[in-house]
Amino acid sequence: MAGMKTATGDYIDSSWELRVFVGEDDPEAESVTLRVTGESHIGGVLLKIVEEIKRKQDWSDHAIWWEQKRQWLLQTHWTLDKYGLLADARLFFGPQHRPIILRLPNRRALRLRASFSQPLFQAVASICRLLSIRHPEELSLLRAPEKKEKKKKEKEPEEELFDLTKVVLAGGVAPALFRGMPAHFSDSAQTEACYHMLSRPQPPPDPLLLQRLPRPSSLLDKTQLHSRWLDSSRCLMQQGIKAGDMLWLRFKYYSFFDLDPKTDPVRLTQLYEQARWDLLLEETDCTEEEMMVFAALQYHINKLSQSGEAGEPTGTDPGLDDLDAALNNLEVKLEGSASTDVLDNLTTIPELKDHLRIFRPRKLTLKGYRQHWVVFKETNLSYYKSQDEAPGDPIQQLNLKGCEVVPDVNVSGQKFCIKLLVPSPEGMSEIHLRTSMPTGWPAADWHPRAAPWRTAAMPAKCRPFWPSSACSGQAVGAQATTPRALTPLPRASTPTALLPPASSESSRPSRCQRKVLSANPHFPDEGPEAQRS
Repeated sequence: MAGMKTATGDYIDSSWELRVFVGEDDPEAESVTLRVTGESHIGGVLLKIVEEIKRKQDWSDHAIWWEQKRQWLLQTHWTLDKYGLLADARLFFGPQHRPIILRLPNRRALRLRASFSQPLFQAVASICRLLSIRHPEELSLLRAPEKKEKKKKEKEPEEELFDLTKVVLAGGVAPALFRGMPAHFSDSAQTEACYHMLSRPQPPPDPLLLQRLPRPSSLLDKTQLHSRWLDSSRCLMQQGIKAGDMLWLRFKYYSFFDLDPKTDPVRLTQLYEQARWDLLLEETDCTEEEMMVFAALQYHINKLSQSGEAGEPTGTDPGLDDLDAALNNLEVKLEGSASTDVLDNLTTIPELKDHLRIFRPRKLTLKGYRQHWVVFKETNLSYYKSQDEAPGDPIQQLNLKGCEVVPDVNVSGQKFCIKLLVPSPEGMSEIHLRTSMPTGWPAADWHPRAAPWRTAAMPAKCRPFWPSSACSGQAVGAQATTPRALTPLPRASTPTALLPPASSESSRPSRCQRKVLSANPHFPDEGPEAQRS
């Protein structure tokens, strides 16, 4: 038991004294001395510290910071031995959330409380939740640049600083809306003005102010600018940030997702402001045409902000939402033609049809591929003797549900085949579907032109191998207007040219030659003579 003494006052147990400073990282702060053992857990040490301070206040946000290890002792069930903590450790008992000054993308500043114990990724998520910014994974914090000492000390104008340190959000609950803004911004006139600053574009900056602001003059300066990003996996205390320091909040990852003007006014405004300041300070490279487009956009935004139309809270009347949806549908119908209207074709079942050659391998058969008119609809594959007989009864109708599809495609050899293993009462029956290269199509463009097959209900493995002319009623594509003639495969490059010449006694290939021809997958079909051989 800790604290056992002899008659002379010496301790006879394994306990030792632990000194803890109360407050932030300050050597002159108040300290308390505790008698602990290696088996004491962090929760018991926290309780002893509060009892020694003898001051009534809310200690729920306080934790112990180990200065030598630069580590927060947040696992209250861990013992001192598990942390490796000894009597020479410098410990500070202070709050986990501390105030910082945050410079926003629109160059305005505000004071708020940020977490110094959580990883930076979670701290940024808490800040974005307070500022009503969705998708905090797009943003991060970076250090403010060091101010250079000026020979002539000029009196800088006082900057308006919004204070959000007293705003507290309930954990796990989405902020409710009140009067078109989050409820925690409607508590006072100052917080309401802060929300208007966040969600509305700022007026154009003073040209004299732009001349005094630092800007990168070389590639080295831009590299130093990006070297100030903080590590997202470490907390602010581990990166040397102290209470009251200024940090910049910026969009770091330009992969924006789910941008909605109704729910993201702050996010869109800050994104626009960051792009504008990056162009003004030459922190990003762009062409003159892009600058002109952005200048035109900035002109219209300034006009709307001056007229008071921008940033007004939008109503949530369901009748207006239905009206917007009806207008969007009407716009889609007016832009499209009657034959290709997407809204009218939602109930029609797509089908593919084209001339294909079908072969059913059987024992002791000498017949090759036979050409049929094939129609694919839903999961049924029907083939007819000719296209004129398509409205009638098919020769055979196959249900491809549960079948196995094996593509056999060789573009250079002009071989486009699909092997189907269709389940039947006798077992798996094998069927080969084969098509030739569409006339006028180059070999390199055959796969992109098979887009209609991807929209069908066929299994995904065989979708890239159906010819795009099979989709009735749809255009082939923009590239089909300038077809290129196919270059025939040279005779010398065929496998038959590589074989030894046949004997003069017989013009038929030998048994060895037939084995080579049948085993070569790149050998194109050469008509009935090659099939009979």
